[in-house]
Amino acid sequence: MLYIGIDLGTSAVKLLLVDDRGEVVSEVTREYPLSFPHPGWSEQEPEDWWSAVLSGVPELVAGVDAVDVRAIGLGGQMHGLVALDMDDSVIRPAILWNDGRTAKETDYLNNVVGRGKLSQYTANIAFAGFTAPKILWMRSNEPENFKKIAKIMLPKDYLVYKMTGVHATDYSDASGMLLLDVQHRRWSREMMEICGVSEEQLPRLYDSWQCVGTLKPEVAAAFGLSESVKVCAGAGDNAAAAVGTGTVGAGGCNISLGTSGTIFISSDKFGVDPNNAFHSFAHADGGYHLMGCMLSAASCNKWWMDEITNDTDYPAEQAKIDDSRLGRSHVYFLPYLMGERSPINDTNARGTFIGLTMDTTHADMTQAVLEGVAFAIRDSFEVAKNLGIDIPRSNICGGGAKSPLWRKILANVLGIPLDMVTTEQGPGYGGAVLAMVADGRYPTVKDACDALVTVASTTEPDPELTALYNERYGKFRLIYPALRGIFPEIA
Repeated sequence: MLYIGIDLGTSAVKLLLVDDRGEVVSEVTREYPLSFPHPGWSEQEPEDWWSAVLSGVPELVAGVDAVDVRAIGLGGQMHGLVALDMDDSVIRPAILWNDGRTAKETDYLNNVVGRGKLSQYTANIAFAGFTAPKILWMRSNEPENFKKIAKIMLPKDYLVYKMTGVHATDYSDASGMLLLDVQHRRWSREMMEICGVSEEQLPRLYDSWQCVGTLKPEVAAAFGLSESVKVCAGAGDNAAAAVGTGTVGAGGCNISLGTSGTIFISSDKFGVDPNNAFHSFAHADGGYHLMGCMLSAASCNKWWMDEITNDTDYPAEQAKIDDSRLGRSHVYFLPYLMGERSPINDTNARGTFIGLTMDTTHADMTQAVLEGVAFAIRDSFEVAKNLGIDIPRSNICGGGAKSPLWRKILANVLGIPLDMVTTEQGPGYGGAVLAMVADGRYPTVKDACDALVTVASTTEPDPELTALYNERYGKFRLIYPALRGIFPEIA
């Protein structure tokens, strides 16, 4: 038996074909463009996602017996606003999770509606990337488009709709819309009223492993698969990545170094950060999780290498940073290239190098980028500690986690061991695991993870280096407060 996991990312869709023992049989990646029509804006065409899947799946399953493919599961970029009209046509380009245009709407929600009420309604406060502020922005700035809205979808849910014809979402992804009453797992009537939308405009809610439907005949033919292939609801990318790394049940932690960076803490009980620095979301395993999210993580290094230095040989550049340099650099980097979410919630924050001198080298600045992302992850790590949450170790996944140097820096910045699982594809693998549960191969998500997910390697912290990074982190924490008042003037 075979299962497909789809990871709908910001820069590409990654498709995995996984057998019932958890082994990856094949994988395909399809890239698509990302648009920045104004500074701080971020958009994509949903049809580009679908075209990538439509061309990628036949290649993924080439050479296998189509009847062996049983189910499809998805993990996808969260928060994006996909608006459909009465004909289920896309009204405008999707406004993505890392789009910062909604500062005014976010301020209205947090300071006029009020953080206390938002937390009561949804267990979260407003962040610029969330879906509800985007809806308010569209109502104010594109009223004609707003009037056309018949369905509000999230990115991965658009793919589910294209495959099955069903308007569906799952609880984990819906948690990031600021429209879901997370504790009671239902749409919030108060938030629908605030945003001017009805429940009929929202998709039906499912658990992540629930079967939404089967492939439409024309889609099955295009994929080269049977019409009986099940499609489950899937999960938001971070919840799917947590499933893919076995971070399920109570007390697990996963750190993702993807385009964004997250620290994900799983729980079997509902809980809210009283300071709202962490998101309180439903998990794909049926439980809950707390999550801190930074908007630019591995994308910082991609920006630095691809756009600034015009050098795409990442390993060669990182090889210049030997152990003698770690924890001792005088250069710091704030990784706020798209503003920042957790824990500062500041759309005006910007990327910043500080501490440059005449002897600063290219390698110093590369190191500062890697360390700056690690320090920003630690900001959320400190929030967890202040909530009394003990994190003795963590899983790690995402493109940035493939770098041994970056793993070493992060393990020592946090002072904990970091485990890499055998199959490191994160959301795509998590989607395949959810598909197995949907097909009845495993009774629960946790049972599937216990059977399929194993640790391949561990990066241990070094006490001496951890001490050096503790000192450097103390200095890093001084930089943003000193610049906070300047950012709105230059944003």
